Amino acid sequence: MVVGWDVGGAHLKAALVERGAVADVMQVPCTLWLGLEAIDAALASVRARWPHARYARHAVTMTGEMVDLFPDREAGVLALVERLAQVLGGTAHFFAEAAWLDAQQAAADWQRVASANWLASAAWVAQRVDAALLIDIGSTTTDIVPIHRAAVAAHGKSDARRLETGELVYQGVVRTPLCALAQRVRFRGGECNVMNEWFATSADVYRLTNELDAGYDQHDTADHRGKDRAATCGRLARMIGHDAGDASEHAWLGLARSFRTAQLDLIEQSVARVLAASTLAIDAPVVAAGCGDFLVREIADRLGRRCIDFDRLLDASGASARWARVCAPSAAVALLLASRHETQSTRLACGS
Repeated sequence: MVVGWDVGGAHLKAALVERGAVADVMQVPCTLWLGLEAIDAALASVRARWPHARYARHAVTMTGEMVDLFPDREAGVLALVERLAQVLGGTAHFFAEAAWLDAQQAAADWQRVASANWLASAAWVAQRVDAALLIDIGSTTTDIVPIHRAAVAAHGKSDARRLETGELVYQGVVRTPLCALAQRVRFRGGECNVMNEWFATSADVYRLTNELDAGYDQHDTADHRGKDRAATCGRLARMIGHDAGDASEHAWLGLARSFRTAQLDLIEQSVARVLAASTLAIDAPVVAAGCGDFLVREIADRLGRRCIDFDRLLDASGASARWARVCAPSAAVALLLASRHETQSTRLACGS
């Protein structure tokens, strides 16, 4: 039994793997930028759901070291490693590219531990397909990772380098401020400037287009008001200096679609950049992950490439499969650690 943990700045994602199969997956809001107490509460929530996993091994990856609670990334990794080791105990294994580190090793080799969750997902995909383009559109970020000859073929490893290559795009379908998507948008047959204020987020767009599952819409709205259609229209209207009553819901849906187009175009530009720098064949499929997987499928269709859902590359079904797609890194690290243990057990059984 293995529990995979993906410790983000906004969510804690966890996957329970039993006998090599994903048995359950969950995502908990975690406002880590407000303090380490947030991670404590999130961990407690997950452990309460799986009390029978008390003696499981733990596979950990993270991106939470990036939040501004910490003065720098090293301090963030060290703080998270220490806290997780305290809670999870000596069975905590920290993912670092091709290696698994204990808490002391992870603190010493913090740069390989930092923001490696995308690499865990890609490493699992590389074990299942020889060539593919993994696109994981989450709540906050998008990862675009080429897989070539059954190996991760990314040009960047750190967030900084991945931002340069286009392999990391700070765009997501829940938490991205709409002013980050476009400076001008179409509205009622014309165009208008966008207010550079955090009046609305991408969740408002996809809530109005009925593409965002309510289960993934876990954070407060920008104005801390409701998530009903009327309140959502009000936030979208404010982005262009209007009130919701100034136009019909149909008009605000049109504005949402304008923001949607802008975000899709931005992500597609990075996909094109990554593909241009890769050696992927034109028939290599796209692997879709994240709560924005509906956008991944649209991108794959525009590219003329076959699309494979991430959960088809692992042993899971029903709700667990859907959540494994959304929380891909947590499922990946759990499966990678479980498969490593199985390999070692096989070698021991064979006397090697």
